[in-house]
Amino acid sequence: MKLKIITQERVVFDGDVDEIYTKGIDGEFGLLKDHVPVMSALDIGVTRAKIGEEIKKFTTMGGILQFKDDECLILTTLAEAGDEIDELRAKEALERAQHRLKEASARIDAKRAEAAIARAKARLKATLNEAD
Repeated sequence: MKLKIITQERVVFDGDVDEIYTKGIDGEFGLLKDHVPVMSALDIGVTRAKIGEEIKKFTTMGGILQFKDDECLILTTLAEAGDEIDELRAKEALERAQHRLKEASARIDAKRAEAAIARAKARLKATLNEAD
């Protein structure tokens, strides 16, 4: 299968994979060769691509996934390969967002803090070396 992850700024990944797992707005799902065509809105999360025994992880911060004819296209605002993420910076961002959430006086501030927390958690999850 072919997987292509694209943001407005760059192609994050373009290659052949054996399995794809990602997080849609309705939950996590996986795609294998010869899967029926699918189109799904993505949530903030981690997309995992299995290539042989290797697992590559990418943050996908929302967007759209289309799968057809063994080709998977992910269009997202922001995506990063797990090995590109600065783990310390992601932990600091998570702590700042959690602090902001505790002190959020307005509903809009709370929503922004919750989104920041979700992004930071996705980044941290993408840096883990385990298969999850």
